[in-house]
Amino acid sequence: MSHLRQATRADTAELWRVRYAVTENTLTPGRIGDAELHAHLEDHGRGWVVELAPGHIAGFCIGDARDGNIWALFVDPAQHGRGHGRRLHDAMVDWLFATGLPRLSLGTQPGSRADAFYRRAGWRPLHIDDHGERRFELFATDWTSRHA
Repeated sequence: MSHLRQATRADTAELWRVRYAVTENTLTPGRIGDAELHAHLEDHGRGWVVELAPGHIAGFCIGDARDGNIWALFVDPAQHGRGHGRRLHDAMVDWLFATGLPRLSLGTQPGSRADAFYRRAGWRPLHIDDHGERRFELFATDWTSRHA
């Protein structure tokens, strides 16, 4: 049985374990440190985890309440296809829109599983940015109408 809950700095080791386990949208270890991760969890926004057992998570997401950017949404590849990503996504989007933001954004690798996931969730694809990521946007009015 999995449990969706707010992420805390106590989850740091598991967040990194999941982040480095993914096979798409990979990250070089050390490029982002604990301080930046904690700032996004505590100062800039909020995160959620799907916890499978104490100290073991299936995935996590982190959103930035300053600008509505989904900073991270990752699921352990061994846990794909079980709905964890959608639970995390919906909790994050609901929370960010509840803060009063009219528009959210994110970037992901073109042609990836995440690219298809966000399209299915109603995000509008935009351009490819300078880092080679496809940018997406989601408006509160579109989210509200999809979930009314």
